[in-house]
Amino acid sequence: MMDILSFDFMQNALWASLLVSIICGVIGTLTVINRMVFIAGGIAHGSYGGVGLALYFGIAPMLGASLFSLFLGAIIAYITHQNNARLDALIGVLWAFGMALGIIMTDLTPGYNVDLMSYLFGAILSVTPEDLYSMGTVLVLVLAFAIIFYKQLLAMSFDAQFAKLRGINVTLLYFALVLIIALGVVIIIRAVGLILVIALLTIPPYIAEKFTNSVGGMMVVSSLLSALFCTLGLYLSYRFNLSGGASIILVATTLFFLQLLYSRLTKD
Repeated sequence: MMDILSFDFMQNALWASLLVSIICGVIGTLTVINRMVFIAGGIAHGSYGGVGLALYFGIAPMLGASLFSLFLGAIIAYITHQNNARLDALIGVLWAFGMALGIIMTDLTPGYNVDLMSYLFGAILSVTPEDLYSMGTVLVLVLAFAIIFYKQLLAMSFDAQFAKLRGINVTLLYFALVLIIALGVVIIIRAVGLILVIALLTIPPYIAEKFTNSVGGMMVVSSLLSALFCTLGLYLSYRFNLSGGASIILVATTLFFLQLLYSRLTKD
């Protein structure tokens, strides 16, 4: 295992795994307890529109994805906060719009030679120091948001009407939560890609809730599980020359099914 750390790209990948794992632990928990997994999925897939626009206008793809994801998040937050009746249809439309826009813009980009697979399935082994700075910045924002508004988030997540009676601005908090999720999702895409991001957001919190009864504990356990999945996935990727993002998700899903099987057997 130690020979892996002799390579700079593996050191960057491991640092990225740690940063992304903490983001996943916090954002994933908030996503799961607020039943916003489909929203996160729509933002993740729709963010490809930002990648296409960024390539066309010659700016950093992840910057374009971040700005476009915030735009989609604001639209989703505005509409879903008013009416959840057609949430699945709305997100499906934005999902398709973002993907289609991204593909069209990349087709129109002169001399386009960017690897599409790195955005679909991640490229954690090619993470740069600049990417690490971006991940660190988003991590600070995510942690600050979760710590400062922890009690308000709990109240809104479990009883929005009660939160309103306590004087909490639920509308503003909901918008902020969706936008934070959008930022977190874009950063996680750098590691596992927009196709696989939902697995890393949902599997750790799902397993974590079996071991803790508090939201804070769920965030901590989810972060540790994400770090475990990422580390084992990177090791498999290095040892067997496999895709990093896919290896991470394969480890996560394998442990998910093992945990599910164990729960069923012990229950019987």
